[in-house]
Amino acid sequence: MQDALAETFASTMRGPVIGRRHPDYDEVRSLYNGMIDKHPRLIARCADVADVVAAVKFARENGLRVAIRGGGHNGPGLGSVEDGLVIDMGMMKGVRVDPDKRTVRVGPGCTQGDVDHATHVYGLAVPAGIVSTTGIAGLTLGGGTGYLTRKWGLTIDNLLEADVVLADGRMVIANSKENTDLYWGLRGGGGNFGIVTSFLFQAHPVSMVYGGPIFWDLDDAVQVMRAYRDFLPSAPEELGSFVGLKTVPPVDPFPAEHQGKRVCAVISCYNGPEDEARRVMGGLLGKLPQPLFNWMGMMPFPALQSMFDPLMPKGLQWYWRGDFVRELTDEAIDVHIEHAKKLPSTLSLMHLYPIDGAVRRAGRNDTAWNTRDATWSMVIAGIDANPQKAGEITRWTKGYWNAIHPYSDGGGYVNFMMDDEDSDRLKATYGDNFERLVSLKGKYDPTNFFNVNQNIRPH
Repeated sequence: MQDALAETFASTMRGPVIGRRHPDYDEVRSLYNGMIDKHPRLIARCADVADVVAAVKFARENGLRVAIRGGGHNGPGLGSVEDGLVIDMGMMKGVRVDPDKRTVRVGPGCTQGDVDHATHVYGLAVPAGIVSTTGIAGLTLGGGTGYLTRKWGLTIDNLLEADVVLADGRMVIANSKENTDLYWGLRGGGGNFGIVTSFLFQAHPVSMVYGGPIFWDLDDAVQVMRAYRDFLPSAPEELGSFVGLKTVPPVDPFPAEHQGKRVCAVISCYNGPEDEARRVMGGLLGKLPQPLFNWMGMMPFPALQSMFDPLMPKGLQWYWRGDFVRELTDEAIDVHIEHAKKLPSTLSLMHLYPIDGAVRRAGRNDTAWNTRDATWSMVIAGIDANPQKAGEITRWTKGYWNAIHPYSDGGGYVNFMMDDEDSDRLKATYGDNFERLVSLKGKYDPTNFFNVNQNIRPH
């Protein structure tokens, strides 16, 4: 009977429907996070919006739990579901740029690299993340922070419009004039309200940038983190810069004499002339000891965005935790460094991404994402290729997070949450917007059809 149902469903689709007996099943169901292994009953590889609507209808009629997959980069593996239906939009990848209006229409299966490639030829970019393999859909619906955030805001601050398939199968447009409440909720509320099948973004002038990493020995981390903390608020918004604690990868082209060292890194992008960028960075570097190496230089923006892709292939073991941080105290810096000395693997890390500049020029209730008075978004990530180290990297991440959490602002960026955190974390994250989100969920998805996400339950 199940086979017959699947065949009937497949006949309504232009894209393939992958079941457990399909020779590509294991490859298609695999997730970016190799720590998570789910076995969906069916995977609908949608070719267009009609396929998405057909998949929603099939799931409702057959009582299947649904997971929505865009670019497939979700850390806690929420792009899949055990024994349910995956609505996979990875093949819906179109990008259309209007260079006159500086807008970009993006399909839900696109990665950040797909968008950067299409916009760069016009000297434009959409503010997004820092890794080109990131799926643009999930990044956007959670908020979106990256190198261009200080100047032009979060990714959601540049979202002009979305086409959305609702839980009842209807397709609607959400923007500043139509379905404005849904437009509000999509900007930070995650995948709780529907399936976005098209995004329209505002793009900005970005072409060649002065960017790259600077690494100091961990012994200098106190000095570097304090100097970075004090320097960034007065730096021009053209500078996007984050600080991290990590390990020099033991691979080329990293200098052989420094490979494997634990380090403090400042990774930056200045969208402007090289001489101006050097002068700005001099305000930080002049206060610090000589770094192990400085790889900042002029490069195309997409080159910076994809610089670390080779270190983060699909299939690694991941466990992460995040927090919003209002103040980086000297005490907190000491806690950070104490745990960085115990990094459990070469790829494990802590990053602090700035939340200031243009982010704060929007009101805290203008979008669902409302933690606009934070100063940083922190992520701690245990990462390793070896499945046998999954327990170790998870314990390290949780221990680090438990130690540093008292210095945080309470909530955390939803894109840095696993699926094992309690509901109070979401309430803390959304603050006084939470009840509005609950009401919105009741309007657009009263049965909680879309529940494989950082879930906001209707009353």
